[in-house]
Amino acid sequence: MSVSCRVLVLISGNGSNLQAIIDGCDDNLQAEVIGVISNKPDAYGLIRAHQSEIDTSCVIAHKGETRVEYDARLKVAIDRYQPDLIVLAGFMRILSDEFVQGFEGKMINIHPSLLPKYTGLHTHQRAIDAKDEEHGVSVHFVTPELDSGPVILQAKVPVYEEDTADTLALRVHEQEHAIYPLVVKWYSQNRLAMTNGKAVLDGVELDAAGYAID
Repeated sequence: MSVSCRVLVLISGNGSNLQAIIDGCDDNLQAEVIGVISNKPDAYGLIRAHQSEIDTSCVIAHKGETRVEYDARLKVAIDRYQPDLIVLAGFMRILSDEFVQGFEGKMINIHPSLLPKYTGLHTHQRAIDAKDEEHGVSVHFVTPELDSGPVILQAKVPVYEEDTADTLALRVHEQEHAIYPLVVKWYSQNRLAMTNGKAVLDGVELDAAGYAID
């Protein structure tokens, strides 16, 4: 079967979700990770990519550079790969509106909370502080407003009384590694799209929580 979906992954760090997607593509020949871009030259995810013989690039921020200027250079790097899908996997930069709009419907992100709860950082501790009984992770299409694009898929985990942010994070990471490759697979099979600002799977518009897995 020929590859129908060229996947480009953007990272800043360890790259565990990148690895999950690489491994998932091994079993799904309709998608292939054709490149990895990092804003950090020492990101361990680059080593993961090299080990899988995947091309890598670094786009490092220049001192005094604006977000728009950085994003313009990032777009040049992305365009070199001609991706069908851009996957943000721990890419720790806020992207400019113009950049995001240029890739509307073909860029996804994973966020460690049950959106719309807890956008931004420190989500695990915030869930504990709020005494939530459940927490989780969301995969969503990227839109200009931070962590607010239409949700595609969520997975939930329990929050235990003895949890710390670290123990809760481990439980969430397990779910991240399960659901992110699945969403990439859906996209590569032309089952998933963003239409009129909504996530649509198999022709059905998803609700605010996406296709939820309990």
